[in-house]
Amino acid sequence: MFDLDRWHEIFITISRNKLRSFLTAFGVFWGIFMLIALLGGGRGLENLIAGELEGVASNSCFIWSGRTSEAYKGFRKGRWWQINNRDIEMIKAKVKGFEEISPIIMPWSPTTDNAIRGEKKGTFSVQGNFANYNKIYKHTMKFGRYLNDMDLQEHRKVCMIGSRVYETLFNRGEDPTGKDIRVDGIYYKVIGVGDGSDNVSFNGDTRELITIPFATMQKLYNYGDNIDVFCAMAKPNVAVSEMQEQMETILKSNHSIAPHDRQAINSFNIETMFKQVGSLFLGVNILAWIVGFGTLFAGIIGVSNIMMVTVRERTQEIGIRRALGAKPSSIMTQIMSESFAITAIAGFLGISFAVLILQIVDLGLDVSGNGTAVFQISFLTSVVAALIIIILGTLAGLGPAFRAMKIKPIEALSEE
Repeated sequence: MFDLDRWHEIFITISRNKLRSFLTAFGVFWGIFMLIALLGGGRGLENLIAGELEGVASNSCFIWSGRTSEAYKGFRKGRWWQINNRDIEMIKAKVKGFEEISPIIMPWSPTTDNAIRGEKKGTFSVQGNFANYNKIYKHTMKFGRYLNDMDLQEHRKVCMIGSRVYETLFNRGEDPTGKDIRVDGIYYKVIGVGDGSDNVSFNGDTRELITIPFATMQKLYNYGDNIDVFCAMAKPNVAVSEMQEQMETILKSNHSIAPHDRQAINSFNIETMFKQVGSLFLGVNILAWIVGFGTLFAGIIGVSNIMMVTVRERTQEIGIRRALGAKPSSIMTQIMSESFAITAIAGFLGISFAVLILQIVDLGLDVSGNGTAVFQISFLTSVVAALIIIILGTLAGLGPAFRAMKIKPIEALSEE
C-alpha cells in the first residue's frame, strides 16, 4: 500500500526545482492559511460579543412608557403615561408563553451623595427589583445573595449593592453582609454584593447600583402602583417578539393610546439583538469561506499548471518508462502523487501556522482578561479543511496525469 521507492522518487522530483516547487506550494499554503485564519477570527469575534452579553437572557425584552405621538379618544398628542401594577397583572393573565416577567422601578439618578456609611459616602443610583429579575439579568455575586421572594412579601429594608458601591462604603476584603447603610435617608441592611453585565444596563453601571425590593421601593418612594420598566422572558422555543406585540396592544388599550402610535411605547428586544449578531457572523463566516476557498482554489490551479509544465519537461522520461513496460495507470498515479504531495505538505503547514497564530491571539486575550473570545476553529472545521486539501490536491494532478498517460513511447523518445 505504501511504496517507499515511489515516494522517494516523488520528493527527488519536487526538490529538483526548489524555487518553482516553493512558489507553487506557497499559493496553497496562503490559501488554506487565509481560510482558517478568517474562520477562527470570525468565531473569536462572535465569542467575544457573546461574552459581552453573557448574563442577559437571549429571549427577553424590556418595555417602558414614552410620549404619545397621536391624539386619541379626547387625549392630546404628546401625553405622558405610566405603566402600573394592573397592566402587569393583565399581561400575565392574557399573554401566554412567559417564563418570567419582572417590573422595575428606577428613579432619576441623584446629584448629591445619597449613600452613607459612617464617614464614607457616595452618589449611586437606586433600583427596585423583583427576585426573578436575576433570572433574566444574571448578577455575579461576590458576597451574600440576591433579593428573594420573602424580601418582597415582607417589604424588607434590605439591599444588594454593586462592586463600586462596596469599594466606596466598605474596606477592602470586609464582608458587608448584615451591615447597615443609609440610602436617601433610609437605613437598609446589605444582603449581597453583585454586578450584572457591563454592556446591557438600563439604569447606569450596575457596579454603581443599589438594588432594593420592588415593593419596598414603591412604598418608600411614594410610587403608588406605578412602574418605570418591566422585562419579560419567554419560554424556550417561544418568540418573545410575538409576545411583545400582544403586551403593547394591552398597554395601549389600558391607557387609551392609538393602536398605531409607535412612539408611545419604548422597547429593547434582546432576542432581536442576538439574532442580528447571529446573522452578522453567519455572513462573516460565508465571506470567510468564499475568500479563503477562492484563494486556495487559485493556489490549486497554480499546482495544476506547474504539473502540466512538469509533464511537458518529463516527456522523454515518461516515454522511456512506457517503453520499459510501465502501465498507463502507474504513470498517472505517479503524477497525481506528486501533485498531492505538494498540496498536502503546503496545506497542512498552512493549517498549522493559522492555528498557531490564532493560539497566540488567544493567549494575548487571556493575559488582557478577555479569555472568553476563543480565537480557534472547531474540530469539524479542521477536518473539513483537511478533506478539502486532499480532494483538491488529487484533482489538481488529474489533468496533468491524463496528459502524461496519453504520451506515446515512440513520439516521446523522438522528441528533443
